[in-house]
Amino acid sequence: MTFDDAQAVGARLRAELGRAIIGQQTVVQEILTVFFAGGHCLLRGVPGLAKTLTIKTLARAVDLKFNRIQFTPDLMPSDIIGTEVIEEDRATGRREIRFIHGPVFANIILADEINRTPPKTQAALLEAMQEYQVTVNGVRFALDRPLFVLATQNPIEQEGTYPLPEAQLDRFMFNIVIGYPSAAEEHQILSSTTVDKEPSIAAVATAADVEALRHLVREIPAASNVVDYALRLVRASRPDGDSADAAPAAVRQWVRWGASPRAGQALILGAKARALLDGRPAAAPDDVRAVALPVLRHRLVLNFQAEADGIDADHVVGQLLASVHPA
Repeated sequence: MTFDDAQAVGARLRAELGRAIIGQQTVVQEILTVFFAGGHCLLRGVPGLAKTLTIKTLARAVDLKFNRIQFTPDLMPSDIIGTEVIEEDRATGRREIRFIHGPVFANIILADEINRTPPKTQAALLEAMQEYQVTVNGVRFALDRPLFVLATQNPIEQEGTYPLPEAQLDRFMFNIVIGYPSAAEEHQILSSTTVDKEPSIAAVATAADVEALRHLVREIPAASNVVDYALRLVRASRPDGDSADAAPAAVRQWVRWGASPRAGQALILGAKARALLDGRPAAAPDDVRAVALPVLRHRLVLNFQAEADGIDADHVVGQLLASVHPA
């Protein structure tokens, strides 16, 4: 796939998503960035903001298999990865064990309210995300590619939830926050979704196109100043160690643990994917800056002082970006 072909695929996907999703251009851009970069993402927002519709529309536009998993406190790992059953051949009476695939065997997976299920089940999904395989009784089963997991969290009701540990949060490339639409957008939503007509979504790309795009993203060049900017952002997020001198006052005051090298990888890949989506042949420092918030907001572990001061991760990332500038 050429650069022009990739840009055309991105434009067609944006257009198809725009048929079903009103507004939320930033959210759509960030989801496509993660999708092209080969990562997975968390999506945080109150109910009713088209999170499910967005991911279902993306699956239809790329002609990929879509599964939704509703996470609940009683969900077990076998409910998502599959289970083995004993079947008997009625003709011969012979019994054999057969593996029944779970909903994780799909290309695009919506893990709805992932923080409502116990850690054992969360870990089963995260293994599949990282390794592109599941293991049942010592037997490994490969998952289809491309694989894209979008996990949602409801920020309102937190009773009876199991927050993802920091090490598992780190495996999500982006943490995207979806907000309320504007008044004009909400008026259009109310008008267009209460009639007896659904938008027609056409498949404008294939699984092979997506895999080719993901390889092309990694071939997008990032100059040394781009890599250096990502490196300095990540190292400045750490309040101790040999990079403590580079940390701004906000980090030293409110951050307990900073971002890992995986955050730097996400910054570079996100910058490359963003450049490709915008039709530019190389990543720039502005691309790193644009993806810094969704990359870093879930990777900073704040301390008790931040909680006492009412400071959230978004504020700290804003202070970090204000202190660290491209060379």
